[in-house]
Amino acid sequence: MREKAFVFYEQIRKLLGQRAPKIAIILGSGLGGLAQEIEEPLNIDYSSIEGFPKSTVAGHKGRLIVGKLSGKEVLCMQGRIHLYEGYQASQIADIIKMFKLLGIESLIVTNAAGSLHKEMAPGSLMLIKDHLNLSGFNPLIGPNDERFGPRFPGMSEIYTPPYRAKLKELAAKHHITLHEGVYCMLSGPAFETPAEVRMCQILGADANGMSTIPETTTAAYCGIKVLGISALTNYCTGIEGGNPSHEETLSTADKASANLTFLVKQFIGEL
Repeated sequence: MREKAFVFYEQIRKLLGQRAPKIAIILGSGLGGLAQEIEEPLNIDYSSIEGFPKSTVAGHKGRLIVGKLSGKEVLCMQGRIHLYEGYQASQIADIIKMFKLLGIESLIVTNAAGSLHKEMAPGSLMLIKDHLNLSGFNPLIGPNDERFGPRFPGMSEIYTPPYRAKLKELAAKHHITLHEGVYCMLSGPAFETPAEVRMCQILGADANGMSTIPETTTAAYCGIKVLGISALTNYCTGIEGGNPSHEETLSTADKASANLTFLVKQFIGEL
């Protein structure tokens, strides 16, 4: 059976015509506002791509948008898919492999996450420098296709150091609070218990979420450079009285999206 990535690629390549984006953006829960900044947009609903996973979560529209952002051609994924929706990690990997086939060289991935520290308040942003995969799944499990990457890829610098340095420089220049830390993924959809939150803190995590790592792991495997940013939408369970809800996630993500949109646009402009 042919890899799904090739099936998706062939359909999307025809729809793109002469467009050839080198930058892909994945937008997390409540962070779809960045998509409204894209000029000359070409919208491709997931439902129009045969076999493409459908996004079923509030705050995820479920479409690809191709157009101009800060003068660069980009491909924006407005609505990701998650393990907790019943999808396999390999299905998420198929999408990133499709990006590789399309010629994507840089991936900007965003998410909504819970803060594990009092000093990292909801509404602020966290630059991802590393991650902990506690989801129980790895997107690279299964037969390996050497056209995408090696059987045993190194993961020492998933989050590209020069990209992180540039975003910190831009945040400082424009007086935007930008924390930097380790993102931890759990499978969800239930939020973490107080004991699980303490475990994540002990392991060195700074923010918890339910996404991102399948995409960034696959991107690193494919040789795609990665910038990861978390919008901190709440305190994790038990921190400062935190009792997370999806409604709070969407509401606070909306407030944080202005700074995130601004920084991503500035970053793309300097790529």
